[in-house]
Amino acid sequence: MDNINISLVPFIVRTTIYLVCFAATMYGLSSVNYEKFLKKGRVIPAQVLYLLVALAIAKLAGDFLLSLAFKLL
Repeated sequence: MDNINISLVPFIVRTTIYLVCFAATMYGLSSVNYEKFLKKGRVIPAQVLYLLVALAIAKLAGDFLLSLAFKLL
């Protein structure tokens, strides 16, 4: 039972860091006026692109923070 709890902690930490990075990325991307780069009437592809960019930046930021945190520990 203790092994399950011990192995669950890194998963929770990683998931939390990725979710925080995703929220920060979405907040940061909301200030960018990206409508200049998109075609008119293409709402769904624009939303998919926005989501994929946010996920990519959040993954990079999360990996950076995790590698920095585990290097210091």
